[in-house]
Amino acid sequence: MTRRVLAVVAAVLAAATGALVPAHQAAAAGTLLSQGRPATASSVEHAGLPASAAVDGNPDTRWSSQFSDPQWIQVDLGGTAAIDQVVLNWETAYATGYRVEVSADGSAWTTIYSTTTGRGGVETLTVTGTGRYVRVYGTTRATGWGYSLWEFQVFGTGPGGTDPFWGDTSTIPPAQNVLMVKILNRTNGRFPDSQVYWSYNGQVHSIAEQPYFDMPVNTAGRMYFHLGSPDSPYFDFIEFTVGPSVFNGNTTRVDAIGLKLAMRLHAHDGYDVSVGEDQATFAEDRAVTFQRFIDEVPPPFRVLAQTPYRIIAPGSHPDFRPGGVNANYFTSYANSVGVTATTAEVFGCAGSLAGNPDMCAALNRHVATLPRAQWSDPNQYYRAAPANYYAKFWHDRAINRLAYGFPYDDVANQSSFISHSNPQYLLVAVGW
Repeated sequence: MTRRVLAVVAAVLAAATGALVPAHQAAAAGTLLSQGRPATASSVEHAGLPASAAVDGNPDTRWSSQFSDPQWIQVDLGGTAAIDQVVLNWETAYATGYRVEVSADGSAWTTIYSTTTGRGGVETLTVTGTGRYVRVYGTTRATGWGYSLWEFQVFGTGPGGTDPFWGDTSTIPPAQNVLMVKILNRTNGRFPDSQVYWSYNGQVHSIAEQPYFDMPVNTAGRMYFHLGSPDSPYFDFIEFTVGPSVFNGNTTRVDAIGLKLAMRLHAHDGYDVSVGEDQATFAEDRAVTFQRFIDEVPPPFRVLAQTPYRIIAPGSHPDFRPGGVNANYFTSYANSVGVTATTAEVFGCAGSLAGNPDMCAALNRHVATLPRAQWSDPNQYYRAAPANYYAKFWHDRAINRLAYGFPYDDVANQSSFISHSNPQYLLVAVGW
């Protein structure tokens, strides 16, 4: 049974004092701060109901705890924020007793709201407070289940009026077309803005010259990014389709990774979701990331690090293609579940797997021999060889562990794909 856990998380993030008021009486809120931010919890009912589901902006996913008291969920806003509203959208398993707490360091907590008469449904808290971490601490369950939130939303003003990574969004000009794109230099000082370039549909600019692009309707497209010069070998791209009132896009790692990339999509209705490499990965030097890859993947995958330019997908390397030294890496495992495919076809979801996304994903994640019910459980992925350890590496370093490491990595909603109607702006962070 599903339960609306995301609302609980939102209350935690609110980390501020205030009175509980019906949603229709709520004062105007600030910017949505919690969506797409790192979230953790005291427990989960199972791996398919993680804490991150309460802050992912999807009203059809939720967090749910174990069936005991107390339980908590918290969100890291990335820096001290001034919070003015928290919205908790509870599933059937709601809390009658809970506290909203804030913390500067995630260890010492201050209670800024508490109740013993929670009513479930959508609870809107008008609050005033500050904190980097916001926690909802459930003390009394309303049902025999645990605590569950569909949405946990925290509103307010980010650190110093801006998000420490994404910057000030208040000055982004309104789009005349579908949405405004802003490109951010997050190379940690390695390249000035005059050496961070973007190109799309024949236009080429540095972000010092033009950091914005008013995105029109298109059937499909790529925006490329280069560091150093407009044709530098240090490059990467995002993919997207844009309709009259919708954006669909992703930070693909299907072919290779050349630059660290992250996207944040914000819509007029408050939807605000980030995907791509996480901030810890952006913060480290490129050489460190390459070495981490070499150190963490099994020996057959180490050749994928084409230092210093790219880390390529395994299906693109001759070692994993017919005639290569690892050409049979996946064949026996695929045969064991009745699939006849080369290793390169497994990595690339090609041949007989082109029309079988679930099986291709299961093979790459090494869950194909498990019961089908476990194919959608991320807790089971990449636990044994053979597996796509290239994809695993990027999932481990992605926001909410969502990445596009192979063509059907969107199976079970594991990819870095984002989509929403009535979009307002898209931020693209380019890292080194």
